[in-house]
Amino acid sequence: MVDSLGFSTIPAAPDGFRSGFVGIVGRPNVGKSTLMNYLIGQKVAITSPVAQTTRNRLRGILTTATAQIIFVDTPGIHKPHHELGKVLVHNARMAIASVDLVLFVVDGSVPAGRGDRFIAELLAQQDTPVYLGMNKIDLRDDDDAEAIANSYRAIADEQGWPLLEFSAVTGDQVPDLQTQLIQNLETGPYYYPPDLVTDQPERFIMGELIREQVLYHTREEVPHSVAVAIERVEEDEKITRILATVHVERDSQKGILIGKKGSMMKAIGSGAREQMQKVIMGKVYLEIFVKVQPKWRQSRTRLAELGYQRED
Repeated sequence: MVDSLGFSTIPAAPDGFRSGFVGIVGRPNVGKSTLMNYLIGQKVAITSPVAQTTRNRLRGILTTATAQIIFVDTPGIHKPHHELGKVLVHNARMAIASVDLVLFVVDGSVPAGRGDRFIAELLAQQDTPVYLGMNKIDLRDDDDAEAIANSYRAIADEQGWPLLEFSAVTGDQVPDLQTQLIQNLETGPYYYPPDLVTDQPERFIMGELIREQVLYHTREEVPHSVAVAIERVEEDEKITRILATVHVERDSQKGILIGKKGSMMKAIGSGAREQMQKVIMGKVYLEIFVKVQPKWRQSRTRLAELGYQRED
């Protein structure tokens, strides 16, 4: 529904409509963002092979004829090594306490590890219902499948949690997961307009698309030292012009990002621009500058300026 000014409105929910917030938690790089994108049906969270890709609590909204699920994709829970890490883990823990259900996602291609058990113990201290979801079943070896499943079944049985298996890449058994989650939500209203897929502003999505390309194109030492700020967005009928700054901690990282004769930045910018054009459904002119901000991950002031703040 759209009002007279062209804005989406929130309709009244029909009888029996279910709705609620589902927190997606787990260790870094278990496929939480990939799963949310699959459930939503389009890309709202960046993904990469690099651990700790997600930094902000990102909401993806799935609306069906009978339900609305707001998925809360959280940063991977890990042992923090700097102030940024502390903020991310704190915010992930806060998300656990503020949702209706928790989907604890694990890497189902390998046996349960200490990190999984740590998160399980953390979740056991909460009153929020938990589902244990084994992702990446498409990657596990058939010879090891039973032993891997048993390692997670032991955690699920100990806590009394349902155990579900799926692949966020192939979509295998994801519809069953979606059905289970909906069935365990209470009846409720639409929280967002039915046509909305995320509550994040467009500028945030643009910045994340640039950071995603950095994750894909640069070596190990760079990705976690990068933050992106969208400085300016100018739109007209034919094109959207975007000015962005990529912040790094050292001059050497700046050199890597720019590359020989600007080759690396050209690849990053080209990839980001292609993704942005899909989001806004129009042409994009993207200009990116790289700025050195020494030890920005250790500074609460810098973190706040770049959008990373502790949530209460």
